[in-house]
Amino acid sequence: MNFDYTPKVQALREKLLAFFDEHIYPNEQAFYAEIARNRQNGNAWLPTELIEQLKQKARDAGLWNLFLPESVRGAGLTNLEYAPLCEIMGRVPWAPEVFNCNAPDTGNMETIERYGSDDNKREWLEPLLQGQIRSAFLMTEPEVASSDATNIQTSIVRDGDTYVINGHKWWSSGAGDPRCKVYIVMGKTDPEAPRHAQQSMILVPADATGITVHRPLTVFGYDDAPHGHMEITLENVRVPATNMLLGEGRGFEIAQGRLGPGRIHHCMRLIGLAERALELMAKRSMQRVAFGKPVSAQGVTQERMAEARCMIEQARLLTLKTAYMMDTVGNKGARGEIAMIKVVAPNMACQVIDWAIQAHGGGGVSDDFPLAYAYANARTLRFADGPDEVHRNAIAKLELARYMDAGAAAQVETPITRV
Repeated sequence: MNFDYTPKVQALREKLLAFFDEHIYPNEQAFYAEIARNRQNGNAWLPTELIEQLKQKARDAGLWNLFLPESVRGAGLTNLEYAPLCEIMGRVPWAPEVFNCNAPDTGNMETIERYGSDDNKREWLEPLLQGQIRSAFLMTEPEVASSDATNIQTSIVRDGDTYVINGHKWWSSGAGDPRCKVYIVMGKTDPEAPRHAQQSMILVPADATGITVHRPLTVFGYDDAPHGHMEITLENVRVPATNMLLGEGRGFEIAQGRLGPGRIHHCMRLIGLAERALELMAKRSMQRVAFGKPVSAQGVTQERMAEARCMIEQARLLTLKTAYMMDTVGNKGARGEIAMIKVVAPNMACQVIDWAIQAHGGGGVSDDFPLAYAYANARTLRFADGPDEVHRNAIAKLELARYMDAGAAAQVETPITRV
């Protein structure tokens, strides 16, 4: 495994770092200030003018759709090549949208590109690629433990040339944005089919009759406007049969293709978030004096900074190995590594950010610094795309399979999970 930057990646890294220095860091507080003004004016759920302005600058700089292959007007990067760029974008939680590399749009674009019809691509993929609209992924449900996605109860029933959808979803990230025009909905088309052949995924226009967006859910008090994580009901929502992705009963197959890259993208961004937290911790601790010497000279601070550096480097190496394996043996072959980094990265980030908060004192839990919001984001990712416990279970099963006979080992599954 060679983790050196290719000349193409090195050039993109330099451009991306320069873009952050010129446009992202100086506008970090301006982003939240614009949302606060919108909230004071009665509507926080408006696209920010700042991001729209920065999007054009990113396009002009050639920093657009970096996660996609050239055939879909992306940068043509492998997972391994994309990793260091995704890490940089993760240093500021709102930054990925500037480059059209934000969740859940990245996963949804990949899904429509891989599994959608030509008409699906014209209607939804093209404007998503242009950053003109946004999307949401509706999988998690409040009535069941969605850590086991076979529990999903939403029904998708064929009726002539249409499907009728009924269900109750929540944590539908991105659905709060008024630009959100399409949902990818996971539900059951055949409850009597084998366990992993019951589910399907279908494209649903966000303005379809029968859809009700009830409320935004908050994460430690943050509503993430204008992005949002919404609770939604679908009552007799009717969509064309051509909106079915890949075919009935193939929802888990699609999910395997969608969640592999999505999970590792989260991990890449978390490494950038942890790096930023450690940087802020070092700078803040050098500026503050306690008990006659800088906080940075206190033994406990130095021990935590050293441990944070070790943890970040370990997580980065595992992420790069995972990306390399996804590129060389595919998502299924890398499923153990994907599960491992999905456990390691969020836990690492939570710990590093927590230490950085502690070094900041009371300011660390305020919105005067980006750490409280960073922690809320990192802690959420111990649930999103599968809780730690499920991934650990999958890792253990793969480990045990090493010592089983070939027939038993072949039965080991990687679960599809979300919140």
